[in-house]
Amino acid sequence: MLITLKNVFLTAVIDTTGAQLLSLKDKDGKEYMWQRDPQFWSRTSPVLFPAIGNSRGGKTIFEGQWYELPKHGFAKDMEFEEESRGEACVRLAVKATEETRKSYPYEFSFAMEYNLTGDGLWIEYQVENRDSKAMYYCLGAHPGFNCPLKEGERFEDYQLRFEKEEDCHAIVYDVNALEFDRESRGYHLDHESVLSLRYPLFDSDAIYFENLNSKTVSLIHPATGRGVEVLFGDFASVAFWTPMGKEAPFLCVEPWIGSAICSDEDDQFAHKHDVQRLESGQKKSYRLGIRILGGLLDKE
Repeated sequence: MLITLKNVFLTAVIDTTGAQLLSLKDKDGKEYMWQRDPQFWSRTSPVLFPAIGNSRGGKTIFEGQWYELPKHGFAKDMEFEEESRGEACVRLAVKATEETRKSYPYEFSFAMEYNLTGDGLWIEYQVENRDSKAMYYCLGAHPGFNCPLKEGERFEDYQLRFEKEEDCHAIVYDVNALEFDRESRGYHLDHESVLSLRYPLFDSDAIYFENLNSKTVSLIHPATGRGVEVLFGDFASVAFWTPMGKEAPFLCVEPWIGSAICSDEDDQFAHKHDVQRLESGQKKSYRLGIRILGGLLDKE
């Protein structure tokens, strides 16, 4: 089922399947979200829970036992129930089922709440441990944004702008081993806050940065000022992705807590980088913001 949220400035559409954000338009009808052309990528903004990326060989160890865990987890394919809704907000949730227990041995509740604001959208993720033991999970966002936004523009016309200068290397994904190689260093942010986009940056899949000083990043056309800003203060790292070799007209900005399997990790899920541990009966929330830049909103 599709749910439409509206305020004076924006319209958002969320699918209860996966609680996926499908559309974010300004009042002039400008679409900022990728529209799922299967030629390139058939999703728009899947949630990554309770895993990010793949496990080694598609399997991982929980509580001393091997489980087959789907890439990016299973929440993206579950049917969420509507718990509450207003004109500009909605809360959707899922809980453990017989099917989830086959790949993830914990009792849990997972909710997503969307709230439109005057210049964008806030998403709150809430994880609740309903089990009698501590549970481990990762959480990631995967929103895909149209890039370019206007006809006649190019992907290469856009930049990623970090809120602060950064001095770090991207961690390279080994497409043969299907893991991030933490001994290999990719693109270097050399005391700079701007990364100019070009497709060869993604020849080895995602660009993954951790330990950044910045907690916001903008995907922006420097001449027009149009684009989006992603605010990820509750997340540990951020990755950027567009499909390898396809020159697709979109870019995903992916705040993560956790990652796909890394070369320095074993197969114990609890040993993953930035894995989250939640004690029995506890809840934890994370917020992510998407702000529209340089559009009609600035003319108010």
